[in-house]
Amino acid sequence: MISVIIPTYNRVVLLERAIRSVLAQRHPCCELIIVDDGSNDTTAEMVARLSVGATVPIRYLTQENRGAAAARNLGIQTATGSLLAFLDSDDWWLPDKLGLQQAAMAAAPRYTISHTREIWYRRGQRVNQKKKHDPPHGDIFAASLRMCVVGMSTVMVRRDLFDRYGLFDEQLPCCEDYDLWLRVGRREMFLLVSHALTAKSGGRPDQLSAIHRLGMDVHRIHSLRKILASGVLDPEQRRLVQNELVRKCMIYGQGCCKHGRPDEGASYLALAAQNHPQPE
Repeated sequence: MISVIIPTYNRVVLLERAIRSVLAQRHPCCELIIVDDGSNDTTAEMVARLSVGATVPIRYLTQENRGAAAARNLGIQTATGSLLAFLDSDDWWLPDKLGLQQAAMAAAPRYTISHTREIWYRRGQRVNQKKKHDPPHGDIFAASLRMCVVGMSTVMVRRDLFDRYGLFDEQLPCCEDYDLWLRVGRREMFLLVSHALTAKSGGRPDQLSAIHRLGMDVHRIHSLRKILASGVLDPEQRRLVQNELVRKCMIYGQGCCKHGRPDEGASYLALAAQNHPQPE
């Protein structure tokens, strides 16, 4: 029983490709939940058209524009499947994605979360990934500190994961996946299904990574401070988080000073100094 959740906002053409890739899965899901985050294009009409005669039930939910985190949370709270798979509206899946991933999780029941490799496209052209983007297997916590190393559209989870670690942080306009993987990765091992089963489209100005590009580390710093304050880290995890917090604050603070925002820069440099490991 797999529920697929797609959040969307004004991406009717790209969303249709994503939906069709779900309907084309050789191992079908039990439901496709589309959460429309306040679109004002023809998304509703397109979803209604594809719903007619669809091989799986398509549930169309709407909400006022509150962001991707809130849209995913609504999908999670509504889903009925024991496994949840997430797909961004501008990405798509290869036909064996759900089948191979579900089989991998069935064969390794100790894992609560899995992810796959990706195929990347930029402006329609396939591009090679750098080594730093190679998805990790097992203990991903240290690797997750510098950047998000788990693609949102690759993920399949057992639904009780959210009972243990909470939902996506709706205060974050982006990097909500980075935030969640930190919370999960401090305790859980991540199963890598080592097949390129998810296609990712990039290089467009409407992407959150483009809209928030200059301030993404602000949101990551927020997540690092939050998990530090939570008291859930072991001593080694705490050391790693503090080191990364200092690094990010130094880079962002110096960047602010360089680009004419000295007050903001000084606040982040002070935060770095406060968290700098003390000499023994």
